Order: sequence, then structure tokens, then C-alpha cells
Amino acid sequence: MALAGALVLACLAGAARAAEPGLANRLVAAAPAADPKVLELAARATECAHRQGLLERLEHLAVIDYSLPSTEPRLWVFDLAGNRLLFQELVAHGRNTGERLAERFSNVEGSRMSSIGLYRTADTYYGSNGYSLRLQGLDPGFNDNALARAIVMHGAPYVSEAIAERLGRLGRSWGCPALRQEVARTVIDTIKGGALLFAYYPDRKWLAESPFFRCGDESRRAGPAAIPAAAATTAATLAQAR
Repeated sequence: MALAGALVLACLAGAARAAEPGLANRLVAAAPAADPKVLELAARATECAHRQGLLERLEHLAVIDYSLPSTEPRLWVFDLAGNRLLFQELVAHGRNTGERLAERFSNVEGSRMSSIGLYRTADTYYGSNGYSLRLQGLDPGFNDNALARAIVMHGAPYVSEAIAERLGRLGRSWGCPALRQEVARTVIDTIKGGALLFAYYPDRKWLAESPFFRCGDESRRAGPAAIPAAAATTAATLAQAR
């Protein structure tokens, strides 16, 4: 499953590199610690959402790489206008998504799992987890129940380097991307009100079906069967690295 997802990732990232070199290259330059192929896909999805008129403005982008363990920084927040990386942070995943590693995702109420895909940030509010940011899922079938599920960004005491060292993983949420309490408000205020959040995992079904990887692309009609076999070597290397 991981190899198949990596194969689709390698193919889509290659297309993203050709289609959107400007944004992709800026993200990669700003965040050298992030996987460049994930950033290329994030750039592709961002440009696609922009072309579809889903954004009033294009100022900030947040990227989560759920293929990384929760003990490593796997959230990056970019200032697109200034071509700068603003934050590189720890982020928790859902209780039923996995332990140290994220392995399962869901769009279903009550699953207590994280959801992958592209989100648009909405408004803030004070809830049981304090200052929180509502997220509108834009990927049909993968995260479009986020608002109904109350999948929000918030701070949590179980997200810290100390917790990661003590438990060998972060604490887990009920599906929300939870941050360190010390930075949560600043991150939320940076991306609230219409920015994009791209939550990645090498899930073959999502990579093949998300409309945000298919803007003006012939592969939208060809489907995953059209992925060239020549990408297998790159995909295998990526899967082994993970």
C-alpha cells in the first residue's frame, strides 16, 4: 500500500514540477527539511484550488506530512507573498489514526481519526480545547465532513518535545491537528480566514481521486493505470526512506 501510494506520489509530483515550477520551487527552498515531493503536491493542489476560484486571496499555506512520525516536526506554514517559512512545528494526529506513526484516516463522525486532503481555514472560536480554528474540508469523500466532525486546529498539553521524549510519541487528539500550546494561537491567527491547509499521506486512493491533483491534466481521465512504470524506482526509493 505504501509503495503504491509512493508510486502515485512520484508521478504526481513530477507533473507538479512541470506544471507549477514557481510555487513548488519556492516552497522547497523555504523548507529544506520537508519532503520536496510532498511540497510539490501541495503546490499543485494550491494552484488548482486558486484556479477554481476557491480562494479570495493566496497569502498563506500550511502543509502537514502525516507520513512522518509524530515525534518529528511535520507542520510547515508558509508566507507565500514573502516566500518565507514561518513555522515548522509538531502536530498531533487522531487517537485511532495510529501511535507514533499515522496509519489510518477517516472522514466519518466518531472515528477519532485524522483526515487527509486539502482544507480551507475558516473562523476561530473558544471551545473545550481553548482557542480553535475551524477547517473546511475541500476533498470530497476524504475530509469534507470536517466541519460536522468538529475537526479543528487547537493547542494541546499533550503536544511537546517533552511528551515525545517520554512516550516515544505525541499524545493524540480525536482527529484534530493539535499543536503546542505555546505556538497554537500565533499559528492559528496567521492562517485563519481563508488560507489553505494541505494534509498529506501516501494514500493511493486519495492521490488518484483528489480533484486538486487533476486541474487541466490528461491523467484525470487516464486514471492511476496510466502512471508510467518508469516511476517505480523513484517510488521504491521513497518508500524505503520512509
